[in-house]
Order: sequence, then C-alpha cells, then structure tokens
Amino acid sequence: MKIYVVGGAIRDEMLGLPVRDRDYVVVGATPEQMAAQGYRPVGKDFPVFLHPQTQEEYALARTERKTAAGYHGFQFFYAPDVTLEEDLARRDLTINAMAREVLPGDVMSTTVVDPFDGAADLEARVFRHVGDAFLEDPVRILRVARFAARFSDFTVAPETMALMRRMVEAGEADALVPERVWQEVARGLMEDKPSRMFAVLRECGALARVLPEVDGLFGVPQRADYHPEVDTGVHVMMVIDHAAAQGYALPVRFAALTHDLGKGNTPEDVLPRHIGHEGRSVDLLKPLCERLRVPNDCRDLAVLVAREHSNMHRVTEMGAAAVVRMLERCDALRKPARFAEALQACEADLRGRLGWEAAPHPQAERLRVALVAARAVDAGAIARDCDGGAEKIKEAVHRARVTAVEDALAAR
Repeated sequence: MKIYVVGGAIRDEMLGLPVRDRDYVVVGATPEQMAAQGYRPVGKDFPVFLHPQTQEEYALARTERKTAAGYHGFQFFYAPDVTLEEDLARRDLTINAMAREVLPGDVMSTTVVDPFDGAADLEARVFRHVGDAFLEDPVRILRVARFAARFSDFTVAPETMALMRRMVEAGEADALVPERVWQEVARGLMEDKPSRMFAVLRECGALARVLPEVDGLFGVPQRADYHPEVDTGVHVMMVIDHAAAQGYALPVRFAALTHDLGKGNTPEDVLPRHIGHEGRSVDLLKPLCERLRVPNDCRDLAVLVAREHSNMHRVTEMGAAAVVRMLERCDALRKPARFAEALQACEADLRGRLGWEAAPHPQAERLRVALVAARAVDAGAIARDCDGGAEKIKEAVHRARVTAVEDALAAR
C-alpha cells in the first residue's frame, strides 16, 4: 500500500503558503488492512480512517459516479486496484489534483504527481477543471468562487466558466442544500477579497439562483453625491472588501453584504433615491436567513444593521434623547459587543464608496461615548427610589440616561 498527501496541502506548499491541514489518500489497501494497522474507521459514505497516533484522516482511493441531482447523489467505488490518478481525476480543479508520496519514516517525496498539469495552472494563476466529472457536483461552482476570493489574482479558465454556466442552466445550482450554500458563502466572506466570490457567481449565473437578493442590487443606481460608484451592487462589493481588509468578524461581513438589500426593489420612479430601503432590507433579509439557515449571531446583527445603518450615519444630527432611543432600540445597553460590531459594519458602509476609503467616521465615537454614559446609569437604584410601577420606572431610567448622554456629549 502507498500513502499520498493530496490536494490543497500540495497547492499551498507550491505557492509558498502555510499548510494548515493535510489530506491523505491510501492506494492499494482494503478496510481490513487499515484496521489491522490500528487505523480507526469513521467514514459513512466511503472508507475514511483516523491515524492511530495523529488522528488525521486517511481515505482509501476511490472513484465516484453521479446517480441523482445535487451533491448528495453519488455512488462511490473503492478497491485496492483504484489508482492514484483515478482518485485525482474526480477532484475539482487541476491545482487541487496533485499529490506527493509519503515515504517510510513519514518523509515526503520531492516528486509531485501531477497528471493534469496543475503546476502549470498554478504558475499561470488559472482555475481549470480537471474533467467532465466537474459537471456532477454543483458545490464545485461555489468552491471555485470561494477560491477566487482567496486567490484573487487567479482567473477562471474560459472553458471552466462555460461549464459552470451549463450547470446553472441545467438547474444544478437549484439542487444545492441551504446549509452548504451558507457554509461556502461564509467561508468566502472570510477570505481576503470576498467580492471576487460574488463576481464569479454572478458571471456564471449562480448568484441569481443562490442569492437573488444580492444579485438584484447590480445595476441599481444611487445618488452620486453620496455614492460616486453609483451602482448599488458595486457599492456592496466595496463594503465587504473594506470589512475584510479590516479583519472584521463573519457577522460584520454578512451585515455588510446585506445592509442595502432593499435598494434592489426600490420603485423605478423614485430612483436614484431609496427612501425606506431600510425596512425593505429587513423584509428581504429575514426570509433569506431562514432559507439559508444563517446562524443567529449573523442574522441578528445583519437585521440590526439593515434597520439602523441610516440612523447611525445621521447620529451627529441627533440630540441626546434620539441617541438614547436608538441605543435602547438596538439593545446596545445589554449587548454592547454586538453594537460595536454594528458600528464596524456602518464604518465599512461609509468607506466602501469610491473615493471615501479614508472618510472620517465621527458617528462611531459619538455613539461609543453615548453608550458608555448610558450604561453608567444605575437602573437598579432608580427602580428602588421610584414610587410607581414598571412603566414609571422605565420612564425614569430613560430620562436618567438622556441626561447622562447629554452631559457626556457636551463634555466632548
């Protein structure tokens, strides 16, 4: 039996990038032989084993055949006579279809097994599919788009883009399960240039299938005095790239992506203005999150930002009472960390505009000062001293917060 390191570990090593995980393929072995050497079986659809010491996963070389639509409809075949080349042939891209043998003593061979010229495509910075098996798995559309966000100087080979379009037109993207769509979108959002993921999805037509709310933003005009880039879709891409450049967390990046969804259905007769788009954004965002089963922390922050981002941008025009109402509406006093993330999303919204990349953002400091002052109010003490029911206590606490915020803002 022979053991090989395959896929992303070889690609990243050749690109001079740190290798975080290694995928192993075992050629010429049976499940019984693996078990006899102490490997523990964990695979469900096909044999995967955990190494007895390192607990890393080792998969038997296999081939696969599509039996139904979507990415679950596969039948796997494994046997000792399945070759490494046959196993590599089922992989998505040539740059992920290379291998190096693990020699005795856990020493890696210096020879790269590269039957599909992945090294040449790495050098040319091209994503190219290995073969027609690419057609069989719609998740590969999402993976190519995600890789484009990670390796932003790579391009998709024309024949691969054509293949992806064929898959979308055949309805393969419609068979993607929500959890997998979210998983790949979330991973793409966390790459260095997330806008590239959406550019690739849009070019092949998949964005309209998996995230029609985002696809609908492209071509929608905005006021040039506030948005020199004009196009709403272009703006949103600039916003998520800015959020990525700042290293913001996933909930912030998702909020950045979805904060302006309502601009996609603004009536044409009022364009390029978008009055009331905040409420329409929330109305679109909630079913989107339900459809993709977006985690609660991402959903809740995105809804807050979609609803309140315009108010946050106008906070320098607000008095203390309006500021406190916003803080209470955003539940900022109980959840200051989430509110801090909302401010990050709003900063990305402001600076994700053509020529506004270094624009000052005094709104964030004003809200931070106000929040500190409002949280310093001892609501418990007020409740003990208040002669009245819950409603009177609530009003007294609110008045105290307004006074505290007024004093804090005046002292700046």
